Amino acid sequence: MTAIIGWDIGGAHVKAARAQDGRLTGIVQIACAPHEGLASLERAIRDARERLGPAERHRVTMTAELSDAFENRAKGVLAVAAIAAREIGADDILFYAGARGFVARAEAADAALAIASANWRVSAELAAQNCAEALFLDMGSTTTDLIPIRDGRIVAHGASDAERLACGELVYAGFARGAPQAYAARAPINGQWIPLVNEAFATMADVRRALGDLPEGEGGADLSPTADGRPKTIAASRARLARLAGRDAGALSDDQWRAFADFLARAQLRVIEDQIALLFSRGAVASDAALIGAGVGRKLIARLAQAQGRVFIDFADFIAAEPQVKEKAADCAPATALALLAA
Repeated sequence: MTAIIGWDIGGAHVKAARAQDGRLTGIVQIACAPHEGLASLERAIRDARERLGPAERHRVTMTAELSDAFENRAKGVLAVAAIAAREIGADDILFYAGARGFVARAEAADAALAIASANWRVSAELAAQNCAEALFLDMGSTTTDLIPIRDGRIVAHGASDAERLACGELVYAGFARGAPQAYAARAPINGQWIPLVNEAFATMADVRRALGDLPEGEGGADLSPTADGRPKTIAASRARLARLAGRDAGALSDDQWRAFADFLARAQLRVIEDQIALLFSRGAVASDAALIGAGVGRKLIARLAQAQGRVFIDFADFIAAEPQVKEKAADCAPATALALLAA
């Protein structure tokens, strides 16, 4: 039986999925920080390979080329491809170049801009094979992809990050990373509208933790360090969020801080809702199309679908695997899609 590993090599995480005979057998997600040194990326790939075991075929997509470790995206693609080939150490390794398909490492220079940040498309390809009419949303830790599907085909207008940002198919609104004040300049606190401090005091992970959408402790959907280096607890998250309002955590009640976090979470979801409305306004998908949700934030997409009276389809439903593998695999949609499509 031929084993295949799909790799999604990002600037914050390395995700890898292993499949045999069209069934997913393993999934790993490991934090990395290439902007602090490429050794971090190398270690994460080695660790993932060791944890998943050997495989005859490897298929790779990436977003790590966006890291400021590299002078530009093209040089980043070549560097990440070289690291992947060396650390994976397999003869059969191909790189995903979006609509162009798979290319060998020797073709990476010519296909660099097609390889760059093409991971969104491979997830949408698997979704389109399973649902002919839908808006596919992959809410990861940092961004949300919005990809229209009609007649079983991807009908996105953008290909590069710049194009996708311009046409509403990519938004920097993720489940855990990113600044809450990016979505709201002020918030209601204790009966007043308070301007928020534009400093890196907290992340969306603190918002999720304060609302109970993210558990305390390390792991899961939040593998990045906290803004202040303190623990990943509800109390510490409230303290970080309080600094955005120029306060200490003890200044307000638990209910008031929860209301603050809820306002920030809703502000972020409104940004995603606006992009959904934009895509429907251009007729990108049928007016009654379902929403397909992938990524660590897909439960939030399910809430949006319910609020809009739309059918919600979980990306996990497209994955043949044991339940515990399936759930984690849906969090890592591009790696999973690579492994299954290659099979």
